[in-house]
Amino acid sequence: MKTLVTIILLIFIGALAAGVTQAQKRNQGKLAREAGMKEKSEDNVKTAVFGGGCFWCVESDFEKVIGVKEAISGYAGGTGANPTYDDYARKGYVEVVKIIYDPALVTYKQLLDYFWRHMDPTDAGGQFVDRGPQYRGVIFYENAEQQRQAEESKKELEKSGRFHKLIVTEILPLKNFYPAEDYHQNYYKTHTTKYKFYRWNSGRDQFLKKVWGDRDRTEELGNLFFKEARAAENTANNPGTSAASKYTKPSDAELRKKLTPLQYQVTQKEGTEPAFNNKYWDNKKEGIYVDIVSGEPLFNSRDKYKSGTGWPSFTKPLAPENIVTRQDRSLFTTRTEVRSKHGDSHLGHVFPDGPPPTGKRYCLNSAALRFIPKEDLVKEGYGQYLPLFEKGK
Repeated sequence: MKTLVTIILLIFIGALAAGVTQAQKRNQGKLAREAGMKEKSEDNVKTAVFGGGCFWCVESDFEKVIGVKEAISGYAGGTGANPTYDDYARKGYVEVVKIIYDPALVTYKQLLDYFWRHMDPTDAGGQFVDRGPQYRGVIFYENAEQQRQAEESKKELEKSGRFHKLIVTEILPLKNFYPAEDYHQNYYKTHTTKYKFYRWNSGRDQFLKKVWGDRDRTEELGNLFFKEARAAENTANNPGTSAASKYTKPSDAELRKKLTPLQYQVTQKEGTEPAFNNKYWDNKKEGIYVDIVSGEPLFNSRDKYKSGTGWPSFTKPLAPENIVTRQDRSLFTTRTEVRSKHGDSHLGHVFPDGPPPTGKRYCLNSAALRFIPKEDLVKEGYGQYLPLFEKGK
């Protein structure tokens, strides 16, 4: 009998200890997130807080944006300390995401534009399948400038005529923010199947596709959207820094001085370098490839693969706007030539025999390219592409 009592006591103590350990872990996780947020606030970053319904979805959308360092699911706008998933609604909190971003890469206005494209601003009773005030759309501003931009952005959306209903998204001062439990952070990564099932059945993407279309609002185009928005903004504010003026082709005399004979033959005379005997065919370093003539960005090392041809091969361009294709009938057959837009350099050819997801093989000449390692991107003036190599993007 004593043995039985002893066993039961040991089981009880073990369960109690396990419960304490789990509670400690949750508390440590929360403290770690708060410490991380404090540490990031001391860097050259800014924050934005948006409520767009289920924070799993909002976090997933914003973490795809170039310039966003982290998106943290949490609760804001309520009363009482330390809300949890069990009581945040009763305390008047809203599900939100705190976005930590680099203003040198993405602006608050651009984040606002992206926010509108990923929620329903006409729904005052929640978002999609999630109903209740805890799921309503809210922009929480942290200062007067954010308030001004948020109100202007809302007015622009109203004037656009995109929606035929009243825009009801609230714009409120941020009084408090509490990170959500660890379970909710990066849910789209840690519970991928459940997340995709929930998201599809929520009706979110179906609604957004109907309103905005794939070109203006898809998750996949999140980074492209901001590349174009940033380029447009830079051009508007600094006309002299447009792509056309930034990336130019030097005179022929300058090219002959700048380029090696092989580089000149390849880029200016549509030549081809030897296979397996060129600079980048087996380069495995992370970074981007730019035009040797103009410097315009062309391809990303993460889209490079081993094709077995002996030339550097890629599945897709880094900057499609800098790529030009045309028919090439020079070898008694029709091929598709690849050239740079601003430098007008012959780069190589593209073939329809590449791997998924594009099925294309951009087969290029190393002599037409210059490789910029990721650690040199900022120094070389391509810092906007550095986030591509962070957090597994």
